[in-house]
Amino acid sequence: MVNEMSLRSICGIVLALLLLSEVSVAREPVRVIFDTDISGDVDDVLALAMLHTLADRGECELLAVTISKINPLTGPFTDAVNTFYGRGEIPIGVTRDAQRRESRYLKLVNEKDGEEWRYPHDVRSNEDLPDAVTVLRKTLMAQPDHSVVLIQVGLAANLADLVESKADEISPLSGKELIRQKVSLVSVMAGAFEPIDGNQHFLEANIRNGIKSMQRFVNQWPREVPVIWSGFEIGIAVRYPRESIARDFSYRSHHIVREAYLLHSGPEHDRPSWDLTSVLYAVRPDDGYFTLSQPGRVTVEDDGFLKFQPEELGRDRYLEMNSEQAIRVREVLRDLVSQPPARCAP
Repeated sequence: MVNEMSLRSICGIVLALLLLSEVSVAREPVRVIFDTDISGDVDDVLALAMLHTLADRGECELLAVTISKINPLTGPFTDAVNTFYGRGEIPIGVTRDAQRRESRYLKLVNEKDGEEWRYPHDVRSNEDLPDAVTVLRKTLMAQPDHSVVLIQVGLAANLADLVESKADEISPLSGKELIRQKVSLVSVMAGAFEPIDGNQHFLEANIRNGIKSMQRFVNQWPREVPVIWSGFEIGIAVRYPRESIARDFSYRSHHIVREAYLLHSGPEHDRPSWDLTSVLYAVRPDDGYFTLSQPGRVTVEDDGFLKFQPEELGRDRYLEMNSEQAIRVREVLRDLVSQPPARCAP
């Protein structure tokens, strides 16, 4: 018969083994580069906040942010968000050749309370920042092989320029060679993989606003490096709840995510979570939030229409999501976007 002392000992051993098992299967933080067109839509801001929260949780490491649209405030605003979450040192790179875009919320970076910046930031001008390809090449070169996940949630300008880049003082590798050696996956928000409101030929904005760059990306990206697409239909099916904006950010009198959302969408709108879904898959690919399509090949027509052709060994797959998964995704997005920063700036 097992006495009480023996039972406690057995329980202690079992608990220790369970803890050791959990440690052994713990995943290394996903090394992420976030390529964003932060300017027009506010979902980029929510997605960037998610990455900081996931970094706070030890699930990812945000290596760099590169920006794929032109607005003089994109770099300062991105630095302000990074600083708000305690990571003002993250490298930022900007495109010099892409669509110029006005913004409803980037002006937040110029707000002051008295003599102090409401949202502190060191970057004062995009002119002070390196170009995106330089940041991409430097960041990739510094990482272990096959370890980096790229998240592209805007125009394809920067990744198209990366894949076409030549050997230089940063690396003796061409862009394609560097991608093959360092990148494990790219998660892209673009296109549509089912009809939108009955439209069989829907032209999604991230392609329509940069058709040539997206064609360069899909035509030249190495076949060995998987591309996972989150289509327009995924984000539209999971809308960020307005009640979260009203309730979940009150731990700060001024919160850069909440104020950006209100400037863009107002208090009575549930914004589709397009960019957020690409972040969620990239960092938590095995958690069952989405199902992957069969493999295939994406092409982009001259009018910006994305086509997917099944192909047994294809590089491309896209996210699918049922109604039960959509409920889970909506709840986890709310939690991740609104979580207080672990090392919030004063």
